[in-house]
Amino acid sequence: MTQPKSDLGQIVATSNAHSKLTQDDILCALGRHVSGDWGDVCEEDRQENEFSLKEGFRILSVYRGINDIKFWIITEADRSVTTVLLPEDY
Repeated sequence: MTQPKSDLGQIVATSNAHSKLTQDDILCALGRHVSGDWGDVCEEDRQENEFSLKEGFRILSVYRGINDIKFWIITEADRSVTTVLLPEDY
């Protein structure tokens, strides 16, 4: 197993994300997020996430569910909470 790159804290999902994504979508994406696979972010955001790991800033990943639903995972700067949400939930 790959060593986690960051703590996730409490993991929560918006009700919208919970209703539209499968449990497998969420669990697979969380595994990718914690291992440093940021999904479909641009190169600038990828670099920002790597910087944020070192400096303690917020981390954003972008994924697509099995039904091609785009969703985000955001880990807060203090690593107290990680949120699974759809872009319209932000």
